[in-house]
Amino acid sequence: MDKARFPRSFRIYLPLVLLFVCLLLLMPRSGKFNYDYRKGSPWLYETLIAQFDFPVLKTASQLQQERENAGSGVVPYYRYNDSVTGEILSGVESLNLGDCDSLRPEIRGILAGIYSLGVLEDAGGFSSDIIYIQKDKRAAKYPVSEVYKVSDARSKLLSDLRRNNVRVDADSLCHYSGLYELIAPNLLLDKQTTELIHDQTVNYISPTSGVVKAGTLIVSHGEIITAEIEQMLDSYRVEYENSLGYSGSPLLLWGGNALLSLALVFILFFTIYYSNPLIFNEFNRYIYILAIFFLAAVATFAVERSVHGYIYFVPYSLIALYLSAFFKNKLIYPVYIVSLLPLLIFAHDGIELFVMYFVGGVVAIFSFGYFNKGWLQFVTAFFVYISLVVTYMAFRLMDGFQGVDNYRPLFYLALGSLFSVAGYPLIYLFERIFNLISNSRLIELSDTNNKLLRDLAHKAPGTFQHSLQVMNMADAAARAIDGNVALVRCGALYHDIGKTANPLCFIENETTGSHYHEGLNPQESARDILRHVPDGLTIAEKAKLPAVIRDFILTHHGTTCTAYFYNKYLEAGGDPSAEGDFRYKGRKPTTKEQIILMLCDTIEAASRTLKSFTAESISDLVESIVAGKMREGQFEMADISLKELNTLKAVLKEYIAQAHHARVVYPKRPELK
Repeated sequence: MDKARFPRSFRIYLPLVLLFVCLLLLMPRSGKFNYDYRKGSPWLYETLIAQFDFPVLKTASQLQQERENAGSGVVPYYRYNDSVTGEILSGVESLNLGDCDSLRPEIRGILAGIYSLGVLEDAGGFSSDIIYIQKDKRAAKYPVSEVYKVSDARSKLLSDLRRNNVRVDADSLCHYSGLYELIAPNLLLDKQTTELIHDQTVNYISPTSGVVKAGTLIVSHGEIITAEIEQMLDSYRVEYENSLGYSGSPLLLWGGNALLSLALVFILFFTIYYSNPLIFNEFNRYIYILAIFFLAAVATFAVERSVHGYIYFVPYSLIALYLSAFFKNKLIYPVYIVSLLPLLIFAHDGIELFVMYFVGGVVAIFSFGYFNKGWLQFVTAFFVYISLVVTYMAFRLMDGFQGVDNYRPLFYLALGSLFSVAGYPLIYLFERIFNLISNSRLIELSDTNNKLLRDLAHKAPGTFQHSLQVMNMADAAARAIDGNVALVRCGALYHDIGKTANPLCFIENETTGSHYHEGLNPQESARDILRHVPDGLTIAEKAKLPAVIRDFILTHHGTTCTAYFYNKYLEAGGDPSAEGDFRYKGRKPTTKEQIILMLCDTIEAASRTLKSFTAESISDLVESIVAGKMREGQFEMADISLKELNTLKAVLKEYIAQAHHARVVYPKRPELK
């Protein structure tokens, strides 16, 4: 595809239309509080007056303080017991008062007055100046000072007897008659109800602290925003977005949402176009990018419509990892930034969240390159969490935050970072759904202990060694021109897998005294040589190797000719028009990785024919092979520039020179006499 022109295929634009419709349906339907403010800064907008009544919401610190205050004081709950009062008054009649029997009615009257107010049972560890008393199925609060403790009731009885009977030893009378022992509580502590009321008091603290009436001045233009004004603005914003809704024309609301949705789709399209327009040629990879962007948008809109604080749960860094599994950094970073744009536009504290998750995503991409196996993924999650916390705390410090009340977002961020690890295995599901192959899968396939490569090493050891050399050469070449190193390494290991079907047909696997092509004519030899490509495809399909790896088998010879046997055929008087019998029925390379493998495969094999490895001979070999491939048109379908080809030639020359450098001749040790 011409990089300077837009893709013309309708199927490129149809998914964008569907994405636009989905985004439009996800867009919020309520008004947005379009003011940005910060405590300590001046109010930069017009004077703001409340358009409606709204409750003032308590801050997190205020609610926490009230919970602590409620938890520190427990109000005991008592039940009034009439039967205890009756028993005590009846018990006065059975007391032996001796010479003071005439005082019995007076004692009954004093005790009746005391018990009408109530005598408390021991509080059982609860202490409060206020108590609940349930009497006649109704409970009410009373000051402790209005009722009696047992000791207070005894003191009251003694003082009243002394005041009215100065000649009587009232204290002795109360002791010896058993009056003191008769006094018992009639207000009995209900411990279960006390604890229940306490729990309700702590857990059900009112979230509001008053109401601001419509028409009240909230903040004036240029006024410095204090903590009190910030609290009012926060409360006004919540009421505006949750209760007021959108009061304008529905047509205008849909129009605005449509423009924003269209803008996001256009930005995503141009991001792909300017980062790597060849993605449009790989429809499955293109659809995958759109799907990942849509997942990020759904997460943002869904969480913002529920509870704002839950936005810290969303593992946005996982979006970055999903992209890094299949793409290079030059595409990952811009697409990830675009995926975070809904946060910037619609989320509360959008700028803060955008910066925080952008930093977390960058850290995730970098650290996952080193810690991506087994439990080491938790190291990546830890680094992501630290980066998120540092960014979050930076914004809190700018707000003058002291770090006392905001532990909850830190906990949510920790869970979100763990979700980045827990959600990564979904990458293998995406591989199946979108027919992709991840870097992790490529690394697994490159393990020489798997069955196919073990069979290659056992049946065709020479070919296996050749493949290893090609892999190392292709690795160096891919790094030089920013190719997909993991992909080209894997392709190099499997490109000659078809030779296991007939290993002795190839010279690198011949043993001493064994020459497969003796007795065969050039056409028969060429036929058997050419078969390793379709044989390789058959073996790869049976082993369910990914299509991108099978492409290396199909393209590593392209449509080139087996020149050795074709020349022998011509020398024997063969018809030049039969050249097709000597050409591979493969496909010309379409990617730079496939070109790298084609060149490395040919150059590595040809370098073994050199008799001397001088700089000139190596240079002539590489130049002649590259020029020959170009003359045959093997590069005409591939995305590779002349600059990259020149870089490849320089790297390959240097690699061959280093691989075949001369060694020092060690002198023989003189024989000892």
